[in-house]
Amino acid sequence: MTQALFYLMPPVALSAHITTQSATNTAINTNAALGAMHLMACRLAQQAYIKHQLVYIHCQDKSLALEIDELLWQFEPTAFVPHNLKGEGPITGAPVEIGFDRLGANKSRQLLINLADQAPPFAVNFGQIIDFVANDDQHKAIARERYRQYRDLGIELTTQNLATHPLNLV
Repeated sequence: MTQALFYLMPPVALSAHITTQSATNTAINTNAALGAMHLMACRLAQQAYIKHQLVYIHCQDKSLALEIDELLWQFEPTAFVPHNLKGEGPITGAPVEIGFDRLGANKSRQLLINLADQAPPFAVNFGQIIDFVANDDQHKAIARERYRQYRDLGIELTTQNLATHPLNLV
């Protein structure tokens, strides 16, 4: 049975000079929350690669797929994660594939890291799914809907609050 783990992201600390809530500050907080979530997704992909797991990172759109690709290129050379955008790279595919279409990975993979607003219809083809709940109200509501979608697909669901139970990622 497919299992999904939702990581509840911890609060994002804003700079000390931001003291009031405004539309601009909310946008900064949302961008910081999403940025932390995207970096966490890349770190989890790195950990899966170290464990010899094949990973598919599913993105909302091409723009996010390119952003995730760039984040993975920015890792230290000693922490390099072989990856490619879906349809690029070697015929056999890299250990980590990044895509955004409704079809999913080009080949069978063990781990799906979902960064899209919806649970992808192909999610049941994976043994394990990692998803996230960003720490802002708008994205919490979207994550709740994904949680329901996974449940409707018959996927076993668990959560881990990273504020109280942080991961030890390299």
